[in-house]
Amino acid sequence: MPDLAKQLSAALLDKNMKLAAAESCTGGLVASKITALSGASNIFERGFVTYSNEAKIDLLGVNPKTLIDYGAVSAETAHEMAIGAIANSRADIAVSITGIAGPGGESKDKPVGLVHFGYALKNGAAGSMEQLFTGNRTEIQERAANAALQHLINMLDHQS
Repeated sequence: MPDLAKQLSAALLDKNMKLAAAESCTGGLVASKITALSGASNIFERGFVTYSNEAKIDLLGVNPKTLIDYGAVSAETAHEMAIGAIANSRADIAVSITGIAGPGGESKDKPVGLVHFGYALKNGAAGSMEQLFTGNRTEIQERAANAALQHLINMLDHQS
């Protein structure tokens, strides 16, 4: 498997961009993968580990109504987390991750392994996506972090 953190770091450096990460179920794993690299201060602006709903509200400005209406694990919450990471940082691009790593916590509509990702650019563009991962808690967290890195690489490849 290619080193996604190195690829992302090179892409951010090439575009003179800095990243912010807002993480829930991955608990800072994306930030850890990026900051494990020498020179990370050139491309990593800050990370938010917002595991609780209160942290999502306080640090990222997620609307409490979004959490009530859609839940912490939702496209809407991931979207607001990414927008909040951009708004509360000096980053050019942000990623957010919220999901159910298991082994418990699932519901009828939200199984273990469901992860929502949000993305936001300083220019205002934002979006979200979801993926369903298999494996144990550690494997789901690792796969979610890698998926976030890969999606960021893909986004930057399409940036002019």
